[in-house]
Amino acid sequence: MEETVISSKESRREDDEGEQQLPLMALNHVSRLCRDVNKSVDFYVNVLGFVQIKRPPALDFDGAWLFNYGIGIHLVQSKEEERLPDPEHELDPMDNHISFQCEDMGAMERKLKERNIKYKKRAVGGGDDGAIDQLFFTDADGFMVEICNCENLKLEPAGNMDRIRLPSDRHNPPVELNNQRSDLD
Repeated sequence: MEETVISSKESRREDDEGEQQLPLMALNHVSRLCRDVNKSVDFYVNVLGFVQIKRPPALDFDGAWLFNYGIGIHLVQSKEEERLPDPEHELDPMDNHISFQCEDMGAMERKLKERNIKYKKRAVGGGDDGAIDQLFFTDADGFMVEICNCENLKLEPAGNMDRIRLPSDRHNPPVELNNQRSDLD
């Protein structure tokens, strides 16, 4: 597989301070190394509700692509065990993790209990700040996952509000459902 680095000189909007805004739109995917791709697919499909999608044929290594909620997860079979986290590692909310927004924390907690997945539960904030509930657990390979209702916490930019971009006019990537292209929002 050939890799190419391209320098783009497209014109970009400038913010109030004359700096060019980057053409970024949204998080596209998270990539995770796996001990066993099939076990990882099972976890992300059956615990977190992702859907397996076709990978480009040019990818000639063992892996899987998953997608849902506007986020992709790319699983790659690891060739080196030492690159993976210790699956028995203590859950520490201050450690590296990926977080997913959840609209029913009780249902998610029941799902974890049904599948005998060890988790740590905590609540943060309260009062005027808004309280958020969090569930921390690890995926099939020991990577930490957080489930939260973080929409309860109001985001207040510490800098220039004009730099925050929330594109609502497009979806990346387009999704084909029943052979019809659909840009899901």
